[in-house]
Amino acid sequence: MLVLSLDTSTRAGSAALVEDGAIRHQIIGDESRTHGERLPLDLMRVLDEGGRALDDVDLLAVITGPGSFTGLRVGIAAVQGLAMATGRMIVPVSAFEALAAAAGDGTSLVGAWVDAQRGEVFASLHDAEGRPMVEPSSLAPADTLERWEPALAGRVVRMIGDGAVRYESVLVERLRDRARIIPAPPFAGVAGRIAGAQPERAVLPHAIVPIYVRRSDAELARLRRGH
Repeated sequence: MLVLSLDTSTRAGSAALVEDGAIRHQIIGDESRTHGERLPLDLMRVLDEGGRALDDVDLLAVITGPGSFTGLRVGIAAVQGLAMATGRMIVPVSAFEALAAAAGDGTSLVGAWVDAQRGEVFASLHDAEGRPMVEPSSLAPADTLERWEPALAGRVVRMIGDGAVRYESVLVERLRDRARIIPAPPFAGVAGRIAGAQPERAVLPHAIVPIYVRRSDAELARLRRGH
Protein backbone atom coordinates (compact mmCIF):
# COMPACT_ATOMS: atom_id res chain seq x y z
CA MET A 1 0.00 0.00 0.00
CA LEU A 2 1.29 3.44 -0.98
CA VAL A 3 0.38 6.34 1.30
CA LEU A 4 0.89 10.02 0.48
CA SER A 5 0.98 12.00 3.72
CA LEU A 6 1.22 15.66 4.67
CA ASP A 7 1.96 17.70 7.78
CA THR A 8 1.41 21.45 7.99
CA SER A 9 1.09 21.72 11.77
CA THR A 10 4.64 23.10 12.02
CA ARG A 11 6.22 26.04 10.20
CA ALA A 12 8.28 23.84 7.89
CA GLY A 13 5.92 20.90 7.63
CA SER A 14 6.70 17.76 5.67
CA ALA A 15 5.36 15.44 3.00
CA ALA A 16 6.11 11.75 2.56
CA LEU A 17 5.56 8.65 0.52
CA VAL A 18 5.21 5.55 2.68
CA GLU A 19 4.97 2.14 1.05
CA ASP A 20 4.21 -1.02 3.04
CA GLY A 21 5.36 0.62 6.26
CA ALA A 22 8.63 2.02 4.89
CA ILE A 23 9.27 5.70 4.20
CA ARG A 24 10.22 5.74 0.52
CA HIS A 25 10.74 9.48 0.28
CA GLN A 26 10.21 12.45 2.58
CA ILE A 27 10.75 16.17 2.19
CA ILE A 28 10.89 19.01 4.71
CA GLY A 29 9.21 22.24 3.68
CA ASP A 30 10.86 25.61 3.15
CA GLU A 31 10.22 27.65 6.33
CA SER A 32 10.74 30.91 4.45
CA ARG A 33 7.51 30.34 2.50
CA THR A 34 3.98 29.81 3.80
CA HIS A 35 2.14 26.54 3.36
CA GLY A 36 -0.30 28.35 1.09
CA GLU A 37 2.58 29.22 -1.23
CA ARG A 38 4.00 25.68 -1.21
CA LEU A 39 0.86 23.58 -1.59
CA PRO A 40 -0.08 21.50 -3.45
CA LEU A 41 3.38 21.72 -5.06
CA ASP A 42 5.08 20.01 -2.07
CA LEU A 43 2.83 17.00 -2.59
CA MET A 44 3.63 16.87 -6.27
CA ARG A 45 7.34 17.27 -5.47
CA VAL A 46 7.47 14.31 -3.07
CA LEU A 47 5.73 12.15 -5.68
CA ASP A 48 8.12 13.25 -8.42
CA GLU A 49 11.26 12.82 -6.32
CA GLY A 50 9.95 9.48 -5.05
CA GLY A 51 9.44 8.24 -8.58
CA ARG A 52 5.72 7.66 -8.22
CA ALA A 53 2.59 9.09 -9.82
CA LEU A 54 -0.58 10.27 -8.11
CA ASP A 55 -2.44 7.34 -9.67
CA ASP A 56 -0.13 4.99 -7.73
CA VAL A 57 -1.33 6.34 -4.38
CA ASP A 58 -3.75 4.11 -2.49
CA LEU A 59 -4.41 6.27 0.56
CA LEU A 60 -3.89 9.78 1.86
CA ALA A 61 -2.94 10.87 5.39
CA VAL A 62 -2.80 14.26 7.08
CA ILE A 63 -1.75 15.61 10.46
CA THR A 64 -4.84 17.27 11.95
CA GLY A 65 -3.15 19.17 14.80
CA PRO A 66 -2.71 20.74 17.15
CA GLY A 67 -0.32 23.27 15.69
CA SER A 68 -0.41 26.36 13.51
CA PHE A 69 -4.07 27.29 12.98
CA THR A 70 -3.55 28.64 9.47
CA GLY A 71 -1.15 25.85 8.53
CA LEU A 72 -3.62 23.17 9.60
CA ARG A 73 -6.46 24.69 7.60
CA VAL A 74 -4.31 25.02 4.46
CA GLY A 75 -2.91 21.49 4.72
CA ILE A 76 -6.22 19.80 5.41
CA ALA A 77 -7.84 21.70 2.55
CA ALA A 78 -5.06 20.60 0.18
CA VAL A 79 -5.46 16.93 1.09
CA GLN A 80 -9.25 17.18 0.96
CA GLY A 81 -9.04 18.64 -2.53
CA LEU A 82 -6.69 15.88 -3.64
CA ALA A 83 -8.98 13.23 -2.16
CA MET A 84 -12.04 14.62 -3.92
CA ALA A 85 -10.18 14.84 -7.23
CA THR A 86 -8.87 11.27 -7.05
CA GLY A 87 -11.56 9.45 -5.06
CA ARG A 88 -9.07 8.49 -2.37
CA MET A 89 -9.84 8.29 1.35
CA ILE A 90 -7.92 10.08 4.12
CA VAL A 91 -6.57 8.87 7.45
CA PRO A 92 -6.50 11.71 10.01
CA VAL A 93 -3.57 11.53 12.45
CA SER A 94 -3.09 13.90 15.38
CA ALA A 95 0.32 15.39 16.11
CA PHE A 96 0.04 13.86 19.58
CA GLU A 97 -0.44 10.38 18.13
CA ALA A 98 2.47 10.83 15.75
CA LEU A 99 4.76 11.98 18.56
CA ALA A 100 3.70 9.15 20.86
CA ALA A 101 4.35 6.62 18.10
CA ALA A 102 7.77 8.12 17.37
CA ALA A 103 8.91 8.13 21.01
CA GLY A 104 7.26 5.01 22.38
CA ASP A 105 9.48 2.15 23.52
CA GLY A 106 6.71 -0.14 24.80
CA THR A 107 7.52 0.39 28.48
CA SER A 108 7.77 4.14 29.24
CA LEU A 109 5.27 6.95 29.46
CA VAL A 110 5.44 9.45 26.58
CA GLY A 111 4.81 13.17 26.92
CA ALA A 112 4.06 14.99 23.66
CA TRP A 113 4.66 18.74 23.72
CA VAL A 114 3.95 20.93 20.70
CA ASP A 115 5.09 24.55 20.97
CA ALA A 116 1.87 26.57 21.20
CA GLN A 117 3.66 29.95 21.31
CA ARG A 118 2.68 32.58 23.94
CA GLY A 119 4.67 30.62 26.53
CA GLU A 120 2.43 27.54 26.30
CA VAL A 121 2.61 23.98 25.01
CA PHE A 122 -0.07 21.79 23.50
CA ALA A 123 0.40 18.71 25.65
CA SER A 124 -0.73 15.10 25.82
CA LEU A 125 0.50 12.30 28.11
CA HIS A 126 0.43 8.70 26.84
CA ASP A 127 0.91 5.32 28.48
CA ALA A 128 3.36 2.67 27.25
CA GLU A 129 0.82 1.49 24.65
CA GLY A 130 0.35 4.99 23.28
CA ARG A 131 -3.05 5.58 24.86
CA PRO A 132 -3.83 9.09 26.18
CA MET A 133 -3.81 9.31 29.97
CA VAL A 134 -4.70 12.98 30.52
CA GLU A 135 -6.99 15.29 28.56
CA PRO A 136 -4.91 17.35 26.07
CA SER A 137 -4.21 20.88 27.25
CA SER A 138 -2.71 24.22 26.28
CA LEU A 139 -0.89 25.55 29.34
CA ALA A 140 2.46 26.91 30.45
CA PRO A 141 5.06 24.10 30.71
CA ALA A 142 5.25 24.23 34.52
CA ASP A 143 1.45 24.17 34.81
CA THR A 144 1.31 21.22 32.43
CA LEU A 145 3.71 19.21 34.58
CA GLU A 146 1.76 20.07 37.73
CA ARG A 147 -1.41 18.82 36.03
CA TRP A 148 0.36 15.62 34.98
CA GLU A 149 2.01 14.84 38.32
CA PRO A 150 -0.68 12.43 39.65
CA ALA A 151 -0.51 10.42 36.39
CA LEU A 152 3.29 10.47 36.27
CA ALA A 153 3.49 8.99 39.77
CA GLY A 154 7.25 9.42 39.89
CA ARG A 155 7.90 7.48 36.67
CA VAL A 156 10.34 8.25 33.87
CA VAL A 157 8.69 9.97 30.91
CA ARG A 158 10.01 10.20 27.36
CA MET A 159 9.36 13.79 26.25
CA ILE A 160 9.11 14.57 22.54
CA GLY A 161 8.19 17.52 20.34
CA ASP A 162 9.40 21.03 19.61
CA GLY A 163 7.79 22.16 22.86
CA ALA A 164 9.90 19.66 24.81
CA VAL A 165 13.04 20.97 23.12
CA ARG A 166 12.15 24.62 23.69
CA TYR A 167 11.28 24.11 27.36
CA GLU A 168 13.89 21.49 28.21
CA SER A 169 15.08 23.60 31.14
CA VAL A 170 11.64 23.43 32.74
CA LEU A 171 11.51 19.66 32.27
CA VAL A 172 14.94 19.19 33.82
CA GLU A 173 14.13 21.52 36.72
CA ARG A 174 10.82 19.82 37.52
CA LEU A 175 11.46 16.17 36.60
CA ARG A 176 15.25 16.01 36.92
CA ASP A 177 16.51 12.59 35.75
CA ARG A 178 12.97 11.35 35.16
CA ALA A 179 12.77 13.27 31.85
CA ARG A 180 14.18 11.83 28.62
CA ILE A 181 14.17 14.34 25.75
CA ILE A 182 13.59 12.59 22.39
CA PRO A 183 14.16 14.42 19.07
CA ALA A 184 10.99 14.50 16.98
CA PRO A 185 11.13 13.22 13.39
CA PRO A 186 9.16 14.88 10.58
CA PHE A 187 5.47 14.10 11.14
CA ALA A 188 4.54 13.15 7.57
CA GLY A 189 6.49 9.89 7.52
CA VAL A 190 5.11 8.81 10.91
CA ALA A 191 1.57 9.67 9.82
CA GLY A 192 2.03 7.65 6.63
CA ARG A 193 3.13 4.62 8.60
CA ILE A 194 0.17 4.89 10.97
CA ALA A 195 -2.23 5.23 8.03
CA GLY A 196 -0.72 2.26 6.21
CA ALA A 197 -0.98 0.09 9.31
CA GLN A 198 -4.58 1.16 10.01
CA PRO A 199 -6.27 1.86 6.66
CA GLU A 200 -9.65 1.08 8.23
CA ARG A 201 -9.44 4.51 9.89
CA ALA A 202 -9.77 6.25 6.53
CA VAL A 203 -12.69 8.67 6.13
CA LEU A 204 -14.22 10.79 3.40
CA PRO A 205 -12.71 14.26 2.88
CA HIS A 206 -15.49 16.21 4.60
CA ALA A 207 -15.00 14.21 7.81
CA ILE A 208 -11.50 15.61 8.46
CA VAL A 209 -11.63 18.09 11.37
CA PRO A 210 -8.63 20.05 12.69
CA ILE A 211 -7.61 19.64 16.34
CA TYR A 212 -6.99 23.04 17.88
CA VAL A 213 -7.00 22.38 21.69
CA ARG A 214 -7.36 26.12 22.33
CA ARG A 215 -9.23 28.91 20.57
CA SER A 216 -7.50 30.84 17.82
CA ASP A 217 -6.25 34.39 18.38
CA ALA A 218 -9.03 35.66 16.11
CA GLU A 219 -11.70 33.94 18.22
CA LEU A 220 -10.20 35.30 21.44
CA ALA A 221 -10.15 38.79 19.95
CA ARG A 222 -13.85 38.50 19.03
CA LEU A 223 -14.66 37.37 22.57
CA ARG A 224 -12.82 40.35 24.02
CA ARG A 225 -14.89 42.64 21.78
CA GLY A 226 -18.05 40.97 23.01
CA HIS A 227 -19.03 39.33 19.70
